[in-house]
Amino acid sequence: MLQLPPLSLYIHIPWCVRKCPYCDFNSHEASGEIPEQAYIDALIADLKTDLSWVQGRKLHSIFFGGGTPSLFSGKGIGEVLRVAEELIGFEADVEITLEANPGTVEQQRFADFREAGVNRLSIGVQSFNQEHLRKLGRIHSGEQALQAIATTKSVGFDNFNIDLMHGLPEQTTAEAVRDLQLALDNGAQHISWYQLTIEPNTAFYSHPPVLPNDDFLADIQQAGMAILQEYGFAQYEVSAFALAGKMSQHNINYWQFGDYLGIGAGAHGKITVPADKTVIRTTKTRLPAHYLARDGSAPARRKSIASAEIALEFMMNGLRLKQGVPTAYLSERTGLATSAVEAQIHNLQSKGLMESNSENYQTTALGYQFLNTVLQSFD
Repeated sequence: MLQLPPLSLYIHIPWCVRKCPYCDFNSHEASGEIPEQAYIDALIADLKTDLSWVQGRKLHSIFFGGGTPSLFSGKGIGEVLRVAEELIGFEADVEITLEANPGTVEQQRFADFREAGVNRLSIGVQSFNQEHLRKLGRIHSGEQALQAIATTKSVGFDNFNIDLMHGLPEQTTAEAVRDLQLALDNGAQHISWYQLTIEPNTAFYSHPPVLPNDDFLADIQQAGMAILQEYGFAQYEVSAFALAGKMSQHNINYWQFGDYLGIGAGAHGKITVPADKTVIRTTKTRLPAHYLARDGSAPARRKSIASAEIALEFMMNGLRLKQGVPTAYLSERTGLATSAVEAQIHNLQSKGLMESNSENYQTTALGYQFLNTVLQSFD
């Protein structure tokens, strides 16, 4: 039977100082002063239009993504959080994350974000290597990245993530490992370590850089996993590694097929509606100018997830988790009976790709290595 899962809130801030050549997110270079207050007013109006989907829940987690949310002031971030708490309410242990870049201007605001109620930062370092930063189009230096981490700790954040990429143009295994080593030496508790991929509608797609070949990528992956394990980091998702107690609760809610409101230009949401026996996806208007012109108050575009697609969506999320996802969540969070995937699960188990575990849907180590192959079984 379809039940209400935990509820999170995603808040999209779409502006950047400069668009990175690998980025396919809804981000836009700021030309002139960012209309911060107008956008905050639009976010609040947007949130008010979504209140019917709260359905009596409090917020489990909040995530400010972008773009570059750290371009906004602590006062502005605090206003959004204050209104969200008044309108919906926060669970006692709510996790509130804000993506921040290491630029000097943003660092000056870290203490203000902490005072505003943010209790977790996600720092977009990508690399500490100056040449790789240049090729990635990043505007900060390796030294600024280290300073940003130091500032994060000095203003009182005891929970933060460092984003790092590997498989960069002409990157060696030693260079990839050094990036991880610097993050570890400087007190990281959570590392998002993911391979650079070339996405459509990016500058890199139009003018592809030379990337390491598969043998180099395998060497980088093996060496990186070894050092993370040495420092006590557990891989709990495909590209997420954390010390005990430092996993991202917001992202876990995504992967466990929880619900989330999405506000801001281009933001997506996912909502369970037990009364209608359906799960819906929502999307907000994408361009910042259009979003501001509507004051964020236009109804979201919504679409029910078709019954033929929902098992795949559930597994695409849940099987990203190293420990898998509880079997009971299939019926509770999609409305499907376990019999809907029984044949696929048995077939994958016979091939050594899924564990024989009645409590969890979980891949074997081999299945995790070939996750795309596993997921094709549910398509």
